[in-house]
Amino acid sequence: MIDSKEIFTVKEASVWASEHIGKNVTPSNISYLINYGRVKKRGKNGNTVVAKQDLIDYYKTIPNEKDWKKKLGDDLNWALSFDGYKESQTTKHVHRLHPYKGKFIPQLVEYFLDDHTDKFKTETFFKKGDIVLDPFCGSGTTLVQSNELGIHAIGIDISEFNALISNIKVRKISLVELQTQVNSITDWLRSFTAEQYNIEFEEKLNNYLGRYNSKYFPSPEFKVKVRNKEIDEKSYVAKHEKIVLKKYKEVIELYDVKLRQDRNETFLDKWFIESIREEIDFVSEQIKKIRNKEIREILTVVLSRTVRSCRATTHADLATLKEPVTQVYYCKKHGKICKPLFTIVSWWERYAKDTIKRLAQFDKLRTDTNQTCLNGNSENIDIFSALEKQNHEFAELAKKQKIRGIFSSPPYVGLIDYHEQHAYAYDLFGFERKDEQEIGSKSKRQSKEARENYAEGISNVLRNSRRFMIDDFDVFLVANDKFNLYEQIAEDAEMQIVNQYKRPVLNRSEDDKNPYSEIIFHLKRQRSNAFSFYNF
Repeated sequence: MIDSKEIFTVKEASVWASEHIGKNVTPSNISYLINYGRVKKRGKNGNTVVAKQDLIDYYKTIPNEKDWKKKLGDDLNWALSFDGYKESQTTKHVHRLHPYKGKFIPQLVEYFLDDHTDKFKTETFFKKGDIVLDPFCGSGTTLVQSNELGIHAIGIDISEFNALISNIKVRKISLVELQTQVNSITDWLRSFTAEQYNIEFEEKLNNYLGRYNSKYFPSPEFKVKVRNKEIDEKSYVAKHEKIVLKKYKEVIELYDVKLRQDRNETFLDKWFIESIREEIDFVSEQIKKIRNKEIREILTVVLSRTVRSCRATTHADLATLKEPVTQVYYCKKHGKICKPLFTIVSWWERYAKDTIKRLAQFDKLRTDTNQTCLNGNSENIDIFSALEKQNHEFAELAKKQKIRGIFSSPPYVGLIDYHEQHAYAYDLFGFERKDEQEIGSKSKRQSKEARENYAEGISNVLRNSRRFMIDDFDVFLVANDKFNLYEQIAEDAEMQIVNQYKRPVLNRSEDDKNPYSEIIFHLKRQRSNAFSFYNF
């Protein structure tokens, strides 16, 4: 029997854990550990408590600075791990307006752009009023943080959709008008779905699955039993999937639900159940009718985020699609029987509300500075001419002042197809795809030729960017240089690496949770008879 002094309520556990690991642990964090079976739920009669020893055992499994340095080297800059930050801080306000693979956390931008971030920093590279460039803008992290810090910023991205995401994050709009348009579209959508019986059908199915999962897949008890091998997961799941599938087919037949679309030609045809596709097209048509371009673009991104969550796939495969799923299935992520979605209503409402909330949060922090993302090829774009077409006043400032430097995360060799990750958006909104102009895309793989082309592409971007920067520029590139390409890239761009920061990456979305690091390269103009300094 466990000593009562060694038992904590959820709130008490959060206080103890915060002291134990030296960082803030909230009651929600403890509840997460319980719900996902990381820590055993104890107590009776609805009173949830946890044992101190269970918490101790769990936190022993979490790698710390000493563990990581043992595996990755003593040159690891632990200050850049940002291990003291909660997820809500690393995904604050507009940074989570839309999912995006391969983005860095805002604290990393703050560290190098803000001269007050770290009292141990001996150098300041940017100051308020400077202009920073991100030639691989992605989802706009550098632009957003530059705005917070009072720094002007120019982004460039070959993807039209990426440029859209980046620009709506930093754009000032009327939240009242946005809310009005959201309310109208939501009302129309609810009326449309009422005629299709989608919501009634899904509610019936949800009620059945809720009761079934509570009885046969209780959380977190089921996950704990699987982890402790008290249940043979494979045979247990097969038995219950068969039972639930039979009921599922009965409800499908009762409501005459059509699962597959008649066509299978485009991404939207393949990855969405018929009822979902009809609702997507309906909302898309309503958005097109909005006269205010800026409001229309924000709602386009809200719909894109909704569409992404409603694809016919498992919860575990949302980030990397495998095959369409149109029936109930055992979800390893949640440890229960899950189902595909048949209506977008709840997700549309959730994301619309979340978007307005995040835009309002950022409004309280924004500064009176300029940020914009240009849609173009960073290897050859005339930055000031392209900027002139979007913002004359900003272009004049940039021509006079020039760009102070770069903070960017170039694509990694052969890891991500940036257009393909948002294929549904290109299909739905008719954006032009320029996949062949991506540098280092996954489709080009990691062959010797692919690495050479990657290095040439990055150095081309740096050479082109130099034309618009001051002479004494500072360039910071966040990279995984496992192929040792950046020394040559710098030389080809007539730059030199003057410093390196080896950063541990703690919160990875991939299944591989092994210790992993990336390098922030600091480059400057190449000097004659100069030598590079490495901060190993």
